[in-house]
Amino acid sequence: MTTLLVLLGLLVVAGVPYIAWTRLDARSHRRAAALHEDVLALGDEAFPPSIHPEIDLSECIGSGACVRACPEGEVLAITDGRARLVNPLACIGHGACLAACPVGAIRLVFGTATRGVELPKLTPSFETSQPGVYIVGELGGMGLIRNAVEQGRQAADAIARAGRRAKADQLDAVVIGAGPAGISCALALLAHQRSVLVVDQEKYGGTIAHYPRAKVVMTGSFDLPGFGRVRRKTMSKEQLLELWHEVRDRTGLSVREGVRVEALRREPQGWLVEAEGFRQQALHVVLALGRRGAPRKLGVPGEELAKVSYRLLEPEPFAGQHVLVVGGGNAAADCALALAQFKGCASVGLSYRRAELARLRPSVRAAIERAFADRTITAHLQTELMEIRPAEVLLKTPRGQEPLRNDHVIVQIGGQAPGELLRTIGIELVEKRGEA
Repeated sequence: MTTLLVLLGLLVVAGVPYIAWTRLDARSHRRAAALHEDVLALGDEAFPPSIHPEIDLSECIGSGACVRACPEGEVLAITDGRARLVNPLACIGHGACLAACPVGAIRLVFGTATRGVELPKLTPSFETSQPGVYIVGELGGMGLIRNAVEQGRQAADAIARAGRRAKADQLDAVVIGAGPAGISCALALLAHQRSVLVVDQEKYGGTIAHYPRAKVVMTGSFDLPGFGRVRRKTMSKEQLLELWHEVRDRTGLSVREGVRVEALRREPQGWLVEAEGFRQQALHVVLALGRRGAPRKLGVPGEELAKVSYRLLEPEPFAGQHVLVVGGGNAAADCALALAQFKGCASVGLSYRRAELARLRPSVRAAIERAFADRTITAHLQTELMEIRPAEVLLKTPRGQEPLRNDHVIVQIGGQAPGELLRTIGIELVEKRGEA
């Protein structure tokens, strides 16, 4: 009898955690299935223009190795015994899933079968169809900082291997773009004892300088030529900018801000880089630009008003104001969260045309859902901004058109990739439709 009671006790002790685990597992599977349905409903809008995984379901064995390997979390999940993309837009191109898959069922691709993505045609050393012009970083389709840094170094190595040296009135290279790829490329060129100037139309640091305050950036460990290894999985915006400034101070990197390049002209011995009040000859040009380009506009009446902007640098200027953020991606959510955390706005709202924010990274989604729940951000889902007026905006809602008190609108619906600039230079573009 005692033995039976002991066995029953052991079964209870083992069974309770097992039952709890199976229930939790079932909830996880239901959530993954729901997220996958959202992806199917969004169609091509759910996929980023940058590199992302494509899963061959006929080869996938459902091991979950790819799910566990992804540093971003909840990009992939197991549903119906197979790995599936449940939040493609959260993918930033680590490639860990590809390496982890035990059966080779994953490949990394650009675009989808029905929505092509234009990318510059590049050699393995990142040289374009125009000899002497290189493209590194996000403009070439790679969004991860670690990848951008490595591409910048490889392009610089290729320039050094070419063996050409600048004349007295030239530089060996002009690097256009002062983000991670451009900084890395310039540092590597300095290590190769090449003359180099970095120019940027805005601030040193690239796109990161425009992130909301305290935004966490996934970096991964990387090596900066002439500086050393950076061993941080993540950094805040401020930490990363501090790193870039330390790099410049320690290495003597030459940077000119506020230079908006208007033309690249081929010359017999290299290239002429032209901007307003700026002309520089160089043997090589490295384009280390982001893909965002000019911000995409809504195209609605009143968008020309001074109360409309397309990025958030700091929340303080919006103290006491009713602010509406328009967009459904990570940038829009980060913007609204930064304003809400500032706690100085009269109100913060987020307008998005769909019923759910299905395109967010897991950490951002959790934060925005908490903000909606505690009403620090008002969710205006299934709405479209129809008109912007001096003291209000007009929203199209399921109930009809409704006015909303408003002092400022921040539009965060992406940007137009700078393909036109590349065409004017004569750089060949290729369209990727779900291709590597």
